[in-house]
Amino acid sequence: MTRWRWIWLAASLALAACHPAEQQAALPASHAPAAASSVPKTASRFEPPPDASMPKDDFGKQVLLGRQIFTDTGHYAKSYVGNALNCENCHLDAGRLAHSAPMWGAYPMYPAYRSKNHHVNTFAERLQGCFRYSMNGKAPPLGDDVLVALEAYAYWMSKGEPIGVAPPGHGYAKLPRPAQAPDYARGEAVFKRDCALCHGDNGQGQRVADRTVFPPLWGAQSFNWGAGMERLDNAAGFIKANMPFGRGNTLSDQDAWDVAYFMNAHERPQDPRFDGSVMKTRKAYHDTPDSLYGTTVNGSVLGQGAE
Repeated sequence: MTRWRWIWLAASLALAACHPAEQQAALPASHAPAAASSVPKTASRFEPPPDASMPKDDFGKQVLLGRQIFTDTGHYAKSYVGNALNCENCHLDAGRLAHSAPMWGAYPMYPAYRSKNHHVNTFAERLQGCFRYSMNGKAPPLGDDVLVALEAYAYWMSKGEPIGVAPPGHGYAKLPRPAQAPDYARGEAVFKRDCALCHGDNGQGQRVADRTVFPPLWGAQSFNWGAGMERLDNAAGFIKANMPFGRGNTLSDQDAWDVAYFMNAHERPQDPRFDGSVMKTRKAYHDTPDSLYGTTVNGSVLGQGAE
């Protein structure tokens, strides 16, 4: 049996353990997931081509390499990765799934101005940012084989889409502000009930055959304080649409906000833009209620960094 077959089988068994069919039915009424309609259905969304249709020529080899980088980033792009994450941990189903920032939703929207770095970014520059922040690593230089392969994969996946038109499901779901301010204790309860089985009681995820199948949510091996997922609105939208894995859109909006708060109220690697002062770095890059960087939670000021 090949290495990838072993990984697939082990991951499938892990998923089955985390989400047995009878689990939801067995929940007591007070813990039953509250369905809500805040994440729109996307029946008419763009459908990327199936993997089986990848071309078999030299371009197809780059597309395949891009997919491999996407699903096993630490192996295929190890020079640029500083944690235990893979691209598809935040962009699910190898970058294909709606409402998890799919690649077919991102590629047609670039070049684009980004307030994060105050200039018009190419798609390659956007990928560089992912390595710097989400992967807590370093940006591959423009023209690097890693970026070329990832661009080829995203281009192939997006063929047939209109340019510059945001398709349904292109980013993360946008949730309305919660009725109650997000709360650490409520979020911890949601985490223990719905998340810990896959991500671990300590939030450090699970690995199979030296590959991350359930990602660490905080700590030294997670995304750093500069990543988009550290924002509560992004995290809540992603969680609402996609988590628990295989049971997306079953948590209430309030639960999604609360567990996003709990996740992001833990330390993670320092923002690479850190200038020596947490408060100055917050003012420059995190001055929003949706960021916990530089705020005090449970008596500690967040943003010290996790090593």
